[in-house]
Amino acid sequence: MEKNPVRICDTILRDAHQSLLATRLRTDDMLPIADKLDQVGYWSVEMWGGATFDSAMRFLNEDPWERIRKLKARMPRTPFQMLLRGQNIVGYKHYPDDVLERFVVKARENGIDVFRIFDAVNDVRNMRKAMEVARREGAHVQAAICYTLSPVHDIASYVSMARVLRDLGADSICIKDMAGMISPYAAYELVGQLKAEIDLPIQLHTHYTSGMGTAALLKAVEAGVDVVDTAISSLALLTSQPPTETIVSILRGTERDTGLDLNLLAEISDYFAGVRKKYARFESGMTGVDVRVLQYQIPGGMLSNLMAQLREQGAEDRFEEVLAEVPRVREELGFPPLVTPSSQIVGTQATLNVLLGERYKIIPEEVKNYVRGYYGRPPAPIDPRVQRLVIGDEQPIDCRPADLIPPGMEKAREEIGDLARSEEDVLSYALFPQVARPFLERRARGTGGKEAIVAAIAATVAHQDECRPVVAAAQARPELVLSPWKLSWRPQAARWQGLIAGAGGAV
Repeated sequence: MEKNPVRICDTILRDAHQSLLATRLRTDDMLPIADKLDQVGYWSVEMWGGATFDSAMRFLNEDPWERIRKLKARMPRTPFQMLLRGQNIVGYKHYPDDVLERFVVKARENGIDVFRIFDAVNDVRNMRKAMEVARREGAHVQAAICYTLSPVHDIASYVSMARVLRDLGADSICIKDMAGMISPYAAYELVGQLKAEIDLPIQLHTHYTSGMGTAALLKAVEAGVDVVDTAISSLALLTSQPPTETIVSILRGTERDTGLDLNLLAEISDYFAGVRKKYARFESGMTGVDVRVLQYQIPGGMLSNLMAQLREQGAEDRFEEVLAEVPRVREELGFPPLVTPSSQIVGTQATLNVLLGERYKIIPEEVKNYVRGYYGRPPAPIDPRVQRLVIGDEQPIDCRPADLIPPGMEKAREEIGDLARSEEDVLSYALFPQVARPFLERRARGTGGKEAIVAAIAATVAHQDECRPVVAAAQARPELVLSPWKLSWRPQAARWQGLIAGAGGAV
């Protein structure tokens, strides 16, 4: 029997804890098991990017760049993978090309080997620069297609996009099913067509939210997928990925046998089972499969965030109305895939439409910018009536949004001054000025966040009722709490930002 092993990317150090534990896993809880992880023989370990970057500074009082260096020292043989949001980098808006270029260069220098690059609306123009720089720097360029369900998204459109990404220099193609919506048979068909028409390795990333994750991976394996994303079992399932050990066990003795050691994986799982208990307060409360992701095309993390917003407004009873409004807004905005930041844009507008009793009575600036084209070209035309409501007679741009953004590195360097000890610090500030500055100030004082922890504890005692909504929201979805369009608790968020960040979310 000719062997064609399936390779495994384990998400344990990034997406697994981002999905289940609000991105709170500390580097100190990763390092003790790093040697074991390095022995497994993974195709890659996803350990950086996404929401981990700002969460490290905002909640954990950690330097995100230092995480790469510390882990790479313990895991020299395992390729490190990051999730890069195209021109959004690791943030929630588009950044200038010079910031993007220096970020990719420094990420590569610090130890990132595989850059998984995607765009929230599947506009390849927003991926091109990141792909170009990562390729130039000698990294593996994995271009990702955001998988979603809509009248304008089908197998043919995804294959067509993959051809463009191949021609732009991708080393592999990832099907990024961020909500767990891909069915087993859709996975089989899509992987099969990509393998037939695109001469590149194909990787499948999904979530278990809908309950179809493991079956989807197995049908993808049947169709010839090269790599699948899984999570070690103690941090798998729910809104995370299918379990690594399950896939390894199913494929044992077949031509697609992964060759991974189940005993070693069991040791790693036992370790993370213990670690997970330390982060119990950040669990979402979800106890099983949630098929509403299929009904409303809403990722599990977005569901929890919507509930948090409604709970704070005393409007939990409007949850089902908001769920029904999300697909309606999404259709009017041209069927964007619901992934950061488009999921926040659509979700916020849907919530406002329901709570205010009048659709589009209030329109956040991020929705206006989306309609203006500042996030890229939507998958389908925006409803003309809604476009007029949002931006009047203004004409949306049709160029790549970053072409309109002036360079930002020198401005950031001047603004942060001596607080920056390295170019990495300048980049942290350029991406998240309101988060990086207090972090760098704490580092300069050498307090390690202790002052903020004391202040947070005192503030909690004195203002428990006022603090609770922000803290609950921070725990549920850290990457959204202080985002520019987080409307409902913006005043509190500004006031409590330093306290929550310094206390590591333990207020």
